[in-house]
Amino acid sequence: MPPTQISCPRCRQPIAANIEQLFDVTHEPASKQRLLGGQSNFARCPHCGYEGRVATPVIYHDNEKELLLTFFPHELGLPLNEQEKMIGPLIKQVMDRLPAEKRKGYLLNPQANFTYESMIETILNKDGISSEMIKAQQERVVLIEKLLQMTSPDARLELIKLNEKTIDEQFFGLFARIAQNAMQSGQEPIARALMEVQKQLLEETAFGRQLKESVGEMEAATKVLQEAGRGLTREKLLDFVLEAQSDARIRAYVSLARGGMDYVFFQTLTEKIDKAAGEEKTRLESIREKTLAFVAEVDKQMEARFKQVQDFIESLLEQEDVEKATRENIEGFSQDSVEVVNQLLKQASDKNDYARMGKLQKMVQVLQEASAPPPEIALVEQLLQAPDDAAVEQMLKENDDMVNQQFLDALSGLVTQMESQGDNPEAKTMGVKLGEIYKAALKYSMKKNMG
Repeated sequence: MPPTQISCPRCRQPIAANIEQLFDVTHEPASKQRLLGGQSNFARCPHCGYEGRVATPVIYHDNEKELLLTFFPHELGLPLNEQEKMIGPLIKQVMDRLPAEKRKGYLLNPQANFTYESMIETILNKDGISSEMIKAQQERVVLIEKLLQMTSPDARLELIKLNEKTIDEQFFGLFARIAQNAMQSGQEPIARALMEVQKQLLEETAFGRQLKESVGEMEAATKVLQEAGRGLTREKLLDFVLEAQSDARIRAYVSLARGGMDYVFFQTLTEKIDKAAGEEKTRLESIREKTLAFVAEVDKQMEARFKQVQDFIESLLEQEDVEKATRENIEGFSQDSVEVVNQLLKQASDKNDYARMGKLQKMVQVLQEASAPPPEIALVEQLLQAPDDAAVEQMLKENDDMVNQQFLDALSGLVTQMESQGDNPEAKTMGVKLGEIYKAALKYSMKKNMG
């Protein structure tokens, strides 16, 4: 949604903000994240530094959960009949989008919320997130704010020690999201402060040290598997697991190479256990037990992620215009989503479900269009395959319309990107070749401009 120009609530200067009043999750699943993540209806003023939620009516709709919520900020000071005039057309829009069979009684009785927070709590409660969990999350937010306000590491350490039980996996997950949002919104001073606090948290808390170790073990395991390359077999993978010096390393191998830990993998491990004796047998049995537990954990996570992704895709397939729905929610697609789409397409093909196949193929087409490289990059890829300077010049002539400032800027950016990778020999070689192409394109462009 394009930004809307509004007046800053504090200094009244014109500023841009993402204003959104209708969050119809049934029609556009990605809108839920925009609401819960604070991406919409939030103002940041570059003039006076104001930050806060914009007072605007909000309608939230989820047909599957039979939720139709309304919120009208009291600070707008409008009488009830005026509120209904503003909200009525939005509710009508929700109903018009639904097919007749999905129009249920809840649509005639929208739940009014007197506060924004109560609306968010209702949405989260329907997702199985209790009021206690919400309260715990709010306490984590308050703790992060307090840590940011402290400039002295010693003072922060005292606060960290007092709240160490709160600094768990959920705390670090929330911390990471806040830091990412700060970077994406251009709040570099806050992002730097968050990174400084995070460094201390990783060093001064039990969970932080565990997390730091896990990250280190993940990096080390990745390096080992990369070095094995195509020579990686189940037997070699088992050797890596048996040589692991910590549970964190075993967990890392499971996360990175779950596909190789199948029946044959564990059968081979069992054969080794049967041949062993004494302490070695006990050690191998312990490794098998831990590895099986880590595999079950990863499978459970994958199953939950698959279910979430499949629900997202199914909600789009239910729309009348699947192509439009896919384009509107393209940001909600990940690599997992693409894999699920391909799996569903294969299942539909196996069942000869042509109607479903048609919808899925439309979705695949939109995803392929979205993932295609920009024309400038596609041309650069072709130029890199050119055998000599004459072939480069011929390609530039054949794509004369594309050899413009935008293309030159893209080339220059690629050269800079390769040069920034230091001693990487492949990047260095690529940088040299791109530099030669850039010079040829610049020369061609200058000749064209001179007539």
